[in-house]
Amino acid sequence: MSDPLRHLPWDGASRPFTIGMRPIALADWIEVDARLGVYLDEKARLEAADLPTIFRAERGTGPAQQELLDILVGNLVAHQAETHRRDGDRIELPTAGRTIDLGADGPPLLTASRLVQEDICLMRRTDEGWRLAAAALAFPSSWRLADKIGRPMNAIHAPVPGFAGRMDQMVTRIFDNLAPSQPVERFNWSLYDDDRLHHPEPHPKSWRGTDGLIDPARVHVRVERQTLIKLPRSGDIAFTIRVHQGPATLLAGTRSGRLLADDLDGLDGPQRAYKGWSADADDLIALFRGGTAL
Repeated sequence: MSDPLRHLPWDGASRPFTIGMRPIALADWIEVDARLGVYLDEKARLEAADLPTIFRAERGTGPAQQELLDILVGNLVAHQAETHRRDGDRIELPTAGRTIDLGADGPPLLTASRLVQEDICLMRRTDEGWRLAAAALAFPSSWRLADKIGRPMNAIHAPVPGFAGRMDQMVTRIFDNLAPSQPVERFNWSLYDDDRLHHPEPHPKSWRGTDGLIDPARVHVRVERQTLIKLPRSGDIAFTIRVHQGPATLLAGTRSGRLLADDLDGLDGPQRAYKGWSADADDLIALFRGGTAL
């Protein structure tokens, strides 16, 4: 697992179904931890098994993909020197046991994805709004790239309760006004019944034991750290998603767990349904508040 305690979006600063975006330093744009190799191995496995599942790109995005790769490499070499070392056209990742050839044939965005634990999406401004123009998406949280590629944000987020209207307009303004090379971040969180990184399909949660009670060992907290950075030359936006996850037992009964429970308790019916918690929300709230199975 990675460490969900590294980011606590349930501390009141980033409530569910809110934008909650804040600027960050360029040095903090990409996160690297001891599980870099685990994430990259899983990306490589998924890429070999079915590339179109995890990578799609529209025509005409090649220059922006290369711009992103160049910016990412410069950032990693400057700020992650212990884990990313440049040697000519190669990036050595000693802690992950990998070497990435920057000049290899293939989409630059896919090469970029092989360097980091984050998934990377490329958003492009068009007459219909900001559209998902390319993506290397190995670790989705209940959505499939094939369903979203080429679609504008209002269509991508149509299933999200409350997104249409004011929130859609606010997000568009944020995207439009984002300063080049000034990254921002936000957080999202969900609960799953396993710790798989690749979660493209919504599925019924099976976190109850044979006695019908919630089994804390089956509840996993999944935190998404999402960043946006506008590319100066193309004007496109790189949207990164870094998954952190761990068992609910790390939080149950703690202050952080109680704050998470408060956020869950504040969701309305459509929001709970969207997250897949309708049938179990009350028991999950009790688990995080008290640390006992119900």
